[in-house]
Amino acid sequence: MTRFSLTIPFFLIILYSFGQTNKTKDSFSANSPDIKVTLLGTGTPVPLMERFGPSILVQAGRETLLFDAGRGCLQRLRQVNVSYDQINALFLTHLHSDHIVGLPDLWLTGWLLSRRSTQLNVFGPLGTDEMIKNLQKAYAFDIKMRIEDDKTPEEGSKFLVSEIQEGIIYEKNGVKVIAFEVDHYPIVPAFGYRIEYNGHSVVLSGDTRYSENLIKFGRGADLLIHEVVIAPDTLSKTNPDYHIFAHHTTIEQACKIFNETKPKLAAYSHIVKLHRNEQDLLERTKANYPGQFIIGEDLMSFLISDTVSIRTWQHK
Repeated sequence: MTRFSLTIPFFLIILYSFGQTNKTKDSFSANSPDIKVTLLGTGTPVPLMERFGPSILVQAGRETLLFDAGRGCLQRLRQVNVSYDQINALFLTHLHSDHIVGLPDLWLTGWLLSRRSTQLNVFGPLGTDEMIKNLQKAYAFDIKMRIEDDKTPEEGSKFLVSEIQEGIIYEKNGVKVIAFEVDHYPIVPAFGYRIEYNGHSVVLSGDTRYSENLIKFGRGADLLIHEVVIAPDTLSKTNPDYHIFAHHTTIEQACKIFNETKPKLAAYSHIVKLHRNEQDLLERTKANYPGQFIIGEDLMSFLISDTVSIRTWQHK
C-alpha cells in the first residue's frame, strides 16, 4: 500500500496482490460490466527482465483484445491465464519492431498450445498486411508441419488483416474500438486507441510526441495509459540519444496532456529512460500534475467501473 500512497489516495484505489499460482483471483467474467486492462509489457527495445516489450490486454464483456505484441507477450498472457484462442483481435499501434517482435511466438506457439481453430483478426497501419504475409512465408515450414504432424487446426494459423484509418474500426458485443492518429514521425501513420464499453473508456497513446489529436480523443477517459521519455532537461541535440528523445513525450508534455484530458487515472507505460530513472518521473509528474497517476509495471492491471482499481503482481 505504501508504494502508491504518494500518488493514489486510498479512497480511489483498491490494491490487491496475486501470484502465479492463484488463477482464480485473476479470472475475469465475460458477464462483467467492467473493463479490465492488464499491462503485459511496459518496456522499450531494451531487453529488460522486469519490463517486457509493449503489449496491453483489454477485457470487456465478451471481448478479449490485445494491443501490440512486444517481446514476451505470450509469456505474460500465460501468467494471467489467457490463452491465444481466447483473443478476439490484435490491434497494432505501428510497426516498430519492439511492438511486433512477439507476434510470431504469440501466433505460432499460441496456436500450437491452444489449438485455436479460428483465424485472428489483426488491425494495424498501412504495411500490416505485407508484414503478415511475409511472416507466413517465413514460417511456412513450421505451419505445414504443425498441421500435418501435430494435427493443429489449419484455420487457426490464419489471419484476417484490416489496414485502418482514423475512426471506429471494431464494434462487437457492446465494445467499441476507435483508432486515432498520433505523432510518431517519421513513423506514419501511428495510432492510439480508445476502447469504450458500458459507459466507460480506456485510452492507449501508443508511441507519440505531444499530440493534440490524442487530447481530443482522450478527454474524459476513465484510464489514460501514456508513453513517456525520462531524460534530463539539458539533453543536447548533439547527444546520440536525442533522436530517441525527440520521438517521444516528455514528462512535462505528458502532464500537460493529463491536465487537458482529465482522466480518473493516468498511467505511464512504454517508459523510455535516458540517463534518468522512475524517481525523476515520479517527482516531476507530481510537480506538474495534481491528478491521480501511477507508474505502470508489467502485469499491473486495472479494473474500470465507477472507480478505477489497481492490482499489482507479486511472485510467490
